[in-house]
Amino acid sequence: MFADPGPTSPSWPLGLDAIAYGGDYNPEQWPREVWDEDIALMHEAGVNLVSIGIFSWALLEPREGEFDFGWLDELIELLHAAGIRVDLGTPTASPPAWFFATYPSARVVTREGTVLGFGSRGMAGPSSPEYRAASVRIATELARRYGSHPAIALWHVHNEYGAPVSEDYSPSSAAAFSTWLQDRYGTLDALNNAWGTAFWGQRYGSWSHVDVPAVAASVVNPAQRLDFARFTDHALRECFIAERDAIRAHSSVPITTNFMAGSCPSTDLWAWGREVDVVSNDHYLTAADEHPEVGLALAADLTRSVAGGRPWMLMEHSTSAVNWQPRNVAKRAGEMHRNSLSHLARGADAILFFQWRASRSGAEKFHSAMLPHTGTSSRVWREVVSLGADLGRLAELRGSRTVADAAILWDWESFWAQDLEWRPSDDLDHRERLAAFHERLWRDGLTVDMAHPESDLSAYPLVVAPASYLLTEAGAANLTRYVAGGGTLLVSYFSAVVDECDAVHVGGYGAPLREALGMSVEEFLPLRAGQSVRVDLSGTSVSGDVWSDDIVLAGASVVGTYEDGPAAGRPAITRHSLGSGHGWYVSTRLDVEGLAPLLQLAYADAGITSPDLPEGVEVVRRASSEATYTVAINHLDEPVAVPADGTELLTGDRVAGTLKLGAGEVRVVRTPR
Repeated sequence: MFADPGPTSPSWPLGLDAIAYGGDYNPEQWPREVWDEDIALMHEAGVNLVSIGIFSWALLEPREGEFDFGWLDELIELLHAAGIRVDLGTPTASPPAWFFATYPSARVVTREGTVLGFGSRGMAGPSSPEYRAASVRIATELARRYGSHPAIALWHVHNEYGAPVSEDYSPSSAAAFSTWLQDRYGTLDALNNAWGTAFWGQRYGSWSHVDVPAVAASVVNPAQRLDFARFTDHALRECFIAERDAIRAHSSVPITTNFMAGSCPSTDLWAWGREVDVVSNDHYLTAADEHPEVGLALAADLTRSVAGGRPWMLMEHSTSAVNWQPRNVAKRAGEMHRNSLSHLARGADAILFFQWRASRSGAEKFHSAMLPHTGTSSRVWREVVSLGADLGRLAELRGSRTVADAAILWDWESFWAQDLEWRPSDDLDHRERLAAFHERLWRDGLTVDMAHPESDLSAYPLVVAPASYLLTEAGAANLTRYVAGGGTLLVSYFSAVVDECDAVHVGGYGAPLREALGMSVEEFLPLRAGQSVRVDLSGTSVSGDVWSDDIVLAGASVVGTYEDGPAAGRPAITRHSLGSGHGWYVSTRLDVEGLAPLLQLAYADAGITSPDLPEGVEVVRRASSEATYTVAINHLDEPVAVPADGTELLTGDRVAGTLKLGAGEVRVVRTPR
């Protein structure tokens, strides 16, 4: 059902008997007398976990090989005495000025050849030997000093790998890429075959001639670019593993790093999830979204899936506005509370923020915080205190698991490949399709797991493949078995086109899924900018744009027919029976509204009944061996009612059949099993 759960070390921060609540704490930015005030206010807010040291390398190692832990000793003892648990960071996301002055070759080089300077955030070149050595050294010193300290609940390696820098085209990266390729392919013949170097006369006769895919006269070999994306992910993960292993030599405390699920495309989190003890994620609303709660749900669903269904940590989100988007919209009253409990509903047993106290200086001084510039007289502070109290009332949800109704296929390697140049249309957008299908399922009241095409899908009655451009033979065989075994599979256009080397499958577009779908694609028929087509879907007319296909039937039935456009009169949507299951194919881009009648037909095949909920009301279930917990979130400005039975945990009220939700309210109902 999910990826392998990873290491067998402790799988949750030590010493926490409640939902974790707190955030990044950077007291080095403030005079010492402020620290005591912070501790008192943390108690008032219900904070029980803070992350420290994440950007403190220059203070901890002011000169190479010279360490100063005095201030950190005092801080950890202060937090420990107050009963606040510590998530101790390694500061390797921001090397000090002395490091770059001493090792200029460790600077990142962009694809265009620009050498990036100091003064921002982000890591040095991940393949730099000097950076690797310095990172392991500081992680080792921290672990030696604090590895068995009773205050330490969790280790936090680095910060947001892949953001803002992932790819590096420096000489050290080129050397590491060559080594990675030799390990992957073994021989130049294998490399040439995988990359299809017979095209444009690119064949390599020496490993020394293979370079990073920097900017060239025209489009660079897409298979080379795809492998460089894989290598970049590998190099970043090697940095994490090196620090993790250095810590484990001196500490048995669990280790994490904060992912950016869904918003940092350079990391394959299926692989990363196997390397951490605890999965954690940072999530920030897209302020331009009129309904950002939908994107929040997608990120939370993805993080839970990377965690293998186990509880995970929301390591960062914001109390109100961020500072780095074009228009940083403040959260409305109650929105932070709804955001937090939506993450909780979708599996997070830790609700943390960036950051505790708003910074007066630096690039993020306009970023909201738990303790704003205005202080304790602010609305945000009152909501922070209220949220802490509510999380205390919801402690019994810890360890329960979110119940999913369906799965969406998610494969970073496919996304890397699809996003390269010279695809049949610039309007092809894997993220748009994933978001559209997820939003349709969200609006239909269904909770969704994300899954890799090669993972066990047998638990899901419905699997949706919105963007599986790259699909391996193993993945296609897995999906075919899933359908034959009784599953319902819905595949969107531009799927199963290429293999893992970005080469078109033998047999043509969609060939590996021909048995599951009962059709194939003879020719792509992309639409012009602004062009739309009409589809007759079992008597309902829906509109598509961007794409159409010339479909060849091989057993499938036609459910939707093009009324106009380049494929007028031809199949647009098909349904195929295989074994006891069904395979669906949709060959044009339907918007969220247009997907509704299609998904209703697929739900019928899958035996799914979508709940009758008001638009804008979110209901998610978590379950343990003792109880089911229904989390109902009203995103509307008017009261609603939803079906529920049991005890409402935030008020203690008994609920019999109908749960009343005020405008913007969240309620959690426990129903004994």
